[in-house]
Amino acid sequence: MKTLLKNAVMAAAAALTLGGAASAGTLEDIVERGVVRIGVSLGGEPIGFRDDRNNPVGYDVDVATMLAEKIGVPVEFTDVSGDARVSMLVSGQLDVVVANTSATLPRARAVSFSIPYNRAGLRVIAQADSGIDSIADLDGKKVVVGRGTTGETFLKREVPGAELVYTDNFSPDGVLLLRQKRVDAGIEDSSLLDYLATQEESLKTLPGLHSNDPIGIAIAQGDPAFQRWIDMFVSDYIQSGAYEANYKKWWGDDANPPELKTLW
Repeated sequence: MKTLLKNAVMAAAAALTLGGAASAGTLEDIVERGVVRIGVSLGGEPIGFRDDRNNPVGYDVDVATMLAEKIGVPVEFTDVSGDARVSMLVSGQLDVVVANTSATLPRARAVSFSIPYNRAGLRVIAQADSGIDSIADLDGKKVVVGRGTTGETFLKREVPGAELVYTDNFSPDGVLLLRQKRVDAGIEDSSLLDYLATQEESLKTLPGLHSNDPIGIAIAQGDPAFQRWIDMFVSDYIQSGAYEANYKKWWGDDANPPELKTLW
């Protein structure tokens, strides 16, 4: 698999040299530019956040860094969230988005997704003393939710009586609202909320997941060769053991990484 990835990049570079920039694809453009522009979401541990030196770190940041290393160019990170994850790809401001993006049918109308490099489900987190023990208990309660997320869609459908409090960045903004008890509950990916609940005694997660979402790497549509290369990268990430090692690095040695399937 590593040889296939290396050969794919070398072939892309050769195609650029022989065919010229006019016929170049995304991978060739990246090689010629000498940097890959990757959107990551730095809104919450352990998926993506900034360390004490303000450097991007987290599970997705590690995946993005590995991807850049496979191409053989440095990475330029841009912090993205919500709808910007899609719009910045469509507008050509980013080459790749590795930002905890659920691969949904509506989003797939605008961008292309890789095979899953992670999986997560929607989870509800609530104040420990709120009396909220089920989804039905959210009716009439203030619930913080990311704008344009699958959580927003779910709540509007399942609990139309919930009072949605929107944020463009669940963490730190939504987390701060929860810590200050300005909202009764929140909904986000289990990968973020399970970690948050271990850090805050005043919060509790409700049992059960409300989806089993594939988390994919997103790219602009129209370049099947780049799509194939991205799928090859994810397959290598899983098969090589890097997936399990990276997951346990951020969620702990006792964590059970969701089962993922390879394509190559």
